Amino acid sequence: MRIALGMMLLAGVAAPAWATDTPRYEPAPPWILPAPPIKQGDSGLPLFALLDEQTRIADGAVWSYHEMGSRAISAEALARMGTVTLNWQPFHGDLIIHRVEIIRDGKHIDVLKAGQKFSVIRREQGLEKLEMNGILTATLQVEGLRVGDVLDVAYSVSVKDPALKGGVQASALALSEPFKVDFARARMLWPVGSPIRWKAYPAGLKATESDKSGWHELSFVLPAPKQPDMPADAPKRFQPFPAIEASSFADWTAVSAVFAPLYQTKGLIAAGTPLAQEVAKIRASETDPKRRGAAALALVQDRIRYFADGMNGGNYMPQSPDKTWSAGYGDCKAKTLLLLAMLHDLDIDAEPVLASIGQGDLVAIRLPAPAAFNHIFVHAKISGEDLWLDGTGRGSRLEDMGDPPPFRSVLPVREGGATLMQLPLRAPARPTRTISVDIDESAAIGMAAPFSATVTVRGGAADVLRAVAAQLDNDKLLALSLASLGGAAGPGALPVTQKFDFDAATGTATVAVTGIARPAWRRQDHAYRLRPASGISSLALNSDRSRTAWKDIPIATGDSGHSVLTTRLHLPDGGHGITLEGDPALDLDIAGRNYVRKASLAGDLLTLEERTTSSGAELPPTELPSARAKLATAQGRVLRLVTVPDYPPVYQQITAARRTHKLDRLAALFTTLIATKPDDAVRYLARATFYEGTFQRTLALADLDKAISLDGAAATYLRRAALLESMGEKDKAAADYQAALGIEPSSKTALTQLGLLQIDAGRKDVGLAPIEQHLASADEDKPDWLAIKAELMARIGDAEGALAAMNEAIAVKSANAVFLNERCWIKGTLAVQLDGAVQDCTRAIELAENNASALDSRALVYFRLNRLDEALADIDAALDRRPALSSSLYLRAVIERKMGKAHDADEDAANARLISPRIDEEYARWKIKA
Repeated sequence: MRIALGMMLLAGVAAPAWATDTPRYEPAPPWILPAPPIKQGDSGLPLFALLDEQTRIADGAVWSYHEMGSRAISAEALARMGTVTLNWQPFHGDLIIHRVEIIRDGKHIDVLKAGQKFSVIRREQGLEKLEMNGILTATLQVEGLRVGDVLDVAYSVSVKDPALKGGVQASALALSEPFKVDFARARMLWPVGSPIRWKAYPAGLKATESDKSGWHELSFVLPAPKQPDMPADAPKRFQPFPAIEASSFADWTAVSAVFAPLYQTKGLIAAGTPLAQEVAKIRASETDPKRRGAAALALVQDRIRYFADGMNGGNYMPQSPDKTWSAGYGDCKAKTLLLLAMLHDLDIDAEPVLASIGQGDLVAIRLPAPAAFNHIFVHAKISGEDLWLDGTGRGSRLEDMGDPPPFRSVLPVREGGATLMQLPLRAPARPTRTISVDIDESAAIGMAAPFSATVTVRGGAADVLRAVAAQLDNDKLLALSLASLGGAAGPGALPVTQKFDFDAATGTATVAVTGIARPAWRRQDHAYRLRPASGISSLALNSDRSRTAWKDIPIATGDSGHSVLTTRLHLPDGGHGITLEGDPALDLDIAGRNYVRKASLAGDLLTLEERTTSSGAELPPTELPSARAKLATAQGRVLRLVTVPDYPPVYQQITAARRTHKLDRLAALFTTLIATKPDDAVRYLARATFYEGTFQRTLALADLDKAISLDGAAATYLRRAALLESMGEKDKAAADYQAALGIEPSSKTALTQLGLLQIDAGRKDVGLAPIEQHLASADEDKPDWLAIKAELMARIGDAEGALAAMNEAIAVKSANAVFLNERCWIKGTLAVQLDGAVQDCTRAIELAENNASALDSRALVYFRLNRLDEALADIDAALDRRPALSSSLYLRAVIERKMGKAHDADEDAANARLISPRIDEEYARWKIKA
């Protein structure tokens, strides 16, 4: 187990005179109360035997004692416990080692007495966060530790902070059940009469207080009771906070006042220095105070890189503006003091404010102490307007200065002190994220389409994106580029190329993406329909406030934000036959968010702009029902593209697009995708799907061959087998089905299709034997195997055997639409029990949500019964749902030819053959010919 020194305070301190950079080895001080003896046993005991934290506060110093007893209950636990790691900052205080013992069979083995000592190394773990904190690490590889042992480690850390002018703050971890430990305690001591205040945050945690020998003692038995469940979207102040805090600061005013001397700016910018010259340039070039403030902010953000130097007491004490300017770097304190000094020299009213990143609304309920904050920035006032200037930001400009940061509660730093200030809640003036997507569906709707997109991110998110992108390879960058679009390219979009650009001057990150979109056109109510990507469509209000204990808890809506999404969609055939439904213009407020939509369809171009702003304001639970109702109304008015009922089916659009080379751009994208990683089978499979969908079967076969050579998965063999079969390569298809069975011996698809091929080749016994074997041992899936047997028996022409198998399957699953449809199909193809077939298909149509196959089957039965008008009605209904259903197209051609409509019959038959090249062979089995 790795034991880390957890300092829940914000920062470091100036080095006390007695601090050292090597651990001291001393007995525990006499004020420490010993913990109970550690239990030993073989089983049933928790990993942690002891967690003891005792703190003494006196003379402006804090001494924290920690003891941890851990059991090596397994080999894994032993591996984790074997290295003891303690971190401390020598500039802030001492690390004192009291005890390292192995407890085995009731005996205490003194590891330190045996000669083992801690080694000290410096490792700046914060460098990736642009932070140098001066932490030293003391490590000990415990020798002789075995499974079943208990490792007991006791140490102390002392801290004194002159920056706090005698003020002190301390904290202890307060874990709650169901955390398991034999004994856990948090104890704090301070002289009787000291102005120490304390607060324990876990609900139900009881304190014991007493005075003895001049010391006030505060003690807690841990773990705390199990904390009340909280909804995930509750604000931070309602979420469990596992801490006990103590502070000598009487109120927030005292905290504010103690920092004020650190941010006095008088005389900090000496005349004639390079920094003074920069200030003079701003004064000479700008007369408007707000523009002067913007220029000073831009200078601090752009010229001074962020780097936190926490050594030599730097965590609370900012370095001087001259040092920051000459070094070219600084943390939030240094940048704030620099900016503050510049603003004051420019005669701008400004003050520093303390803030908490990530815990903003929790600050207001915390015990007043510096530890409540981890950030500082500038609040300026110009012509009565509040401006918020953060030197650690990037790319802030004049119009951004009035944007309140997402800190909720801040503490102004003033001479004489100040109370907490609640920041206003409103959206940023400028977008923090802008997305532009261009999707080219000019070839055909309902299939893959090329897209290009640009995402521009500003502010802190840009820095995060830059840091993440720097660590990723091309594949991960592609995934990141797609994620940055936030679904704007539609579901299932595939990125092909990416380019990340970062502009330090503007503080922006720009991601350019090209790829393949899959616009989700759906066939519904006799037309194709598409809902373009929309923030309103994706919004959900799933907050749960149904529990009585939760009914008054507000709903956190996140930080403030401002985003713009612009989508351009190019349609085929000049947009002919496609209209725009819904509200092109929309301005709606829902749950703290404002949505403004503008859309237009001009010829073949749909342009849709959605601007979303959010203030970050909490939603009162009483307003949740009305917000949901408003959202439902808005989503019911969603924008969508709709075709006319007789719009050409996709396969016809594809045929036309191939003739005019409109698919070439899409094919080139797939080729580029493969070229960037030619050993990735998935990419060949993606292009094979494109080629199959556009009836370029030979090219698809080549890609499937390559995919199998790279990664011979059973699913890929099945895909190639089906393609080979459609191309008439039955022997090769059979070989692939055999290969798939070599990987997945119980594959129902492979056994079915291979069985059918063997029956066609005159080997019916060979085809049926594996099915019979599986039936003999089948359990819950027996009906599935019976249905497979029925399909094979029907191929043999054994109507009685096929229907007997289907009847047995349906006896088990009487409401299974697939089985009912299969029995109807067998009866129709073999021309037996046709009246019962109509009943089976009708029942399947009623049960199935997607019932095109059942309609197709009933049409065949009606055809057998010479009820041609009813057959055509079912065919038209099936094709309305699935325009590319080749069996319905073929049967309609048969009926049209019988009716003397030769031209229509030729067209439908040709389309059926385009989709299914072997369809004539299939229908010839049943003596049906188009």
